[in-house]
Amino acid sequence: MAEVLRLDLLPSDPLLLIFSFLDFRDLINCSFVNRRLNELSGHNPLWKNLCSKHWLLTDSDRMQSDVPWRSLFRQYYCDLGRYIEHYAVLKAAWDQLKAFLQQRCPRMIASLKEGAKEEELDVIESQIGCKLPDDYRCSYRIHNGQKLVVPGLMGSMALSNHYRSEDLLDVETAAGGFQQRKGMRHCLPLTFCFHTGLSQYLSLEKTEGRQLSDIFYHCPDQMAQDPSAIDMFITGSSFSEWFTSYVNNVVKGEYPIIRDQIFRYVHDKQCVARTGDITVSVSTSFLPELSSVHPPHFFFTYRIRIEMCSDALPEEACQLDSRYWKITNASGNIEEVRGPGVVGEFPVMTPGKVHEYASCTTFSTTWEYMEGHYTFHRLANKEEVFHVVIPRFHMVCPPFRESVVRSGSTNDSSRLNDDDSDGDYPDDYEEGLGGINMAAAEGRHCPRHI
Repeated sequence: MAEVLRLDLLPSDPLLLIFSFLDFRDLINCSFVNRRLNELSGHNPLWKNLCSKHWLLTDSDRMQSDVPWRSLFRQYYCDLGRYIEHYAVLKAAWDQLKAFLQQRCPRMIASLKEGAKEEELDVIESQIGCKLPDDYRCSYRIHNGQKLVVPGLMGSMALSNHYRSEDLLDVETAAGGFQQRKGMRHCLPLTFCFHTGLSQYLSLEKTEGRQLSDIFYHCPDQMAQDPSAIDMFITGSSFSEWFTSYVNNVVKGEYPIIRDQIFRYVHDKQCVARTGDITVSVSTSFLPELSSVHPPHFFFTYRIRIEMCSDALPEEACQLDSRYWKITNASGNIEEVRGPGVVGEFPVMTPGKVHEYASCTTFSTTWEYMEGHYTFHRLANKEEVFHVVIPRFHMVCPPFRESVVRSGSTNDSSRLNDDDSDGDYPDDYEEGLGGINMAAAEGRHCPRHI
């Protein structure tokens, strides 16, 4: 009879190689098989890899703790084990964000709070009578939000007469704003803006048309008599997805840094046009605090950068005289707008010069796009007039849910509009060109085009 090969009789090297593919739970189970596997399962490099994978620990962390890697893993697991599925992702996001802020927005670092203790989060759950999602708890074990300061960690936006900056609330302040009123039951605020009162909320239960862990801006239905009729612009499906996607945009430079603040303009890298020596690029942002679903009123701001290349000849210097816009909405309606200058200015462009300005638009369909041109004249010859192309840029209403009051639903599921149902986008429309965040308007409006 052929001899049966016993796994524990294999040489150490192939066994350690096999062990390196095991999850920490399986590695622990192996340690109970026999003395030899127990010794091999405690091999330091195995637990070093697991400490790096799950807790992002380094050699310096182990040296400071002065314990073997297996013991260090056990220490972290005893403290943070319930968050092992979330910790590495969220800790990496926080580390990347802090490294970025240290370089680009250093004053924000001082506003971050130390992590909350496990017992403090338990007290909050008892206080509000709802369970906090594990990914939310995990992030708040790392940093308990920020102090209530300006600028806010979660991004800013500014127009000539309007300013928004959202703080990431600490859990104690958030609990103070926990909602129990009809239409917003079991919703915990995540962010807050001093200037507008705007907040993003986290749904702690599946109720009133919201899914568990939905993150949204609330948007009162201005056409309903029932104050509990609240629509929702959806910003995330879980805390982890919401936070890490924001951090990813920040550290990759998707949002511009202006005056030490993160401005939440979205820039499509294809939205750039060059005419001769002049390049025009556009970024956009949705303003939830000036928008509503009922009536449909979607407010966007766009930021335009006009740049003359540095190697242009001096005689190419020119001045902007006028603008022309062609605006097409989701219904196919076209509007044309002409006017002098840009926001009351007539910038002069010389080699290396950059001119940036922000303007805004509102529309009542779920998306629209704009394109056009500027008219310039040469400073050396006013008779030489030419057009500079403004690239087409899209503005898309973020996904929203109508309130159960309006939809007439009785089963806690409301209608979701995410602009994917009818396929009526223009041929060159691409997914992901929409704005950032969402929420309600309280009757505050801006001119159609500035």
